[in-house]
Amino acid sequence: MLKRLVKSTFLFAFIGILSCGNQNKKEQSTEEIAINNQEENAVREIILAANRTEAYLPMLKGKKVGIVGNQTSIIKNKDGGYTHVVDSLLALDVNLVKGFAPEHGFRGTADAGEAVEDGKDAQTGLPVISLYGDNKKPKAEQLKGLDVLIFDLQDVGTRFYTYISSLHYVMEACAENDVQLIVFDRPNPNGHYIDGPILETEFKSFVGMHPIPTVHGLTMGEYAKMINGEKWLKDGVQCDLEVIEMENYNHSKAYDLPVKPSPNLPNAQAINLYPSLCFFEGTNVNAGRGTDKQFQVFGSPYLDKTYFDFTYTPESKPGAKSPKHLEKECYGRDLSKIDRVDQINLEWLIEAYQNTENKDEFFNAFFTKLAGTKELQSKIEKGLSAEEIRESWQSGLAEFTEKRAKYLLY
Repeated sequence: MLKRLVKSTFLFAFIGILSCGNQNKKEQSTEEIAINNQEENAVREIILAANRTEAYLPMLKGKKVGIVGNQTSIIKNKDGGYTHVVDSLLALDVNLVKGFAPEHGFRGTADAGEAVEDGKDAQTGLPVISLYGDNKKPKAEQLKGLDVLIFDLQDVGTRFYTYISSLHYVMEACAENDVQLIVFDRPNPNGHYIDGPILETEFKSFVGMHPIPTVHGLTMGEYAKMINGEKWLKDGVQCDLEVIEMENYNHSKAYDLPVKPSPNLPNAQAINLYPSLCFFEGTNVNAGRGTDKQFQVFGSPYLDKTYFDFTYTPESKPGAKSPKHLEKECYGRDLSKIDRVDQINLEWLIEAYQNTENKDEFFNAFFTKLAGTKELQSKIEKGLSAEEIRESWQSGLAEFTEKRAKYLLY
């Protein structure tokens, strides 16, 4: 009897060990599957909305179509190269009759703030109307005869990057003239974070039209939905909006743009630093215009050369014909090799202010438009630290984050 009991006990123990081993094996397999899925998601290529022709061609059939585009309005080919969407649409027999160009022009070669004239696209002969300067909003006669307007521009995720302002005016014009707007969505290379002060409406301008933070964390399609949903258009009108979504995209996914979104954002480093360094555009500090490291360096003849040991001299270059401090030696910082940032860096702005010759001449009127508030300049002048300034943004960011959630597509 005792021998039988010992034998039974040993058998149950052995089965328990086997069961435990199998369970561990099962758990390990599940863990491995999860890791494999993460790796698969990381390498799965983003399919741009422009490439999803099956999603939008039926909407364009038999319609007179216009497009708001520039050099970033591209579609990926099977061989890995890119074709302009205009060429693709024409090849697909879409009745494309007119183009509209934002800041920098239809092919993206104009300086920031430079007047862009109406004309024709040199490569296709398509009539092109400028949406910059005095004609930021398409006029009724310019939309006359159009059934559909496509909006396909690569944004970089900041409030002061004017393509979202162009989006606002295009949506408003389409709403007022019964033209449907189709947005071809593209990744936001700074879509992995939200940061900065919320714009106060009294400081509304073309470099800041809506009560959002400096870095908004939305794609162009999501932003269009927010403009509509929050009724930010004139008189609360809403646009007949259709967003063609991407596939395999999420906001934490890094994305290197295949084409420069504008002349002075030449690479991923510049795009990542742009939300931080663009504030220098409202000061007497050069942010790399007139160099080959636009928005990757900053400097000024007025900064303390005993404190800043990096020097450069801005020159006249395509996209920056008359940069700030042209042909003058500037003292500052080279940030072209630093790691990717996940928030606005205020330290560079603060140390430049603290180490300039004449603090009264450091800021100019444009700074408040870029910041969307007078508080940022005031806090820097009072000597507050970056952490103290960032703390003052938090309640506004929390409120915006809640509002933003309603419009997320990814």
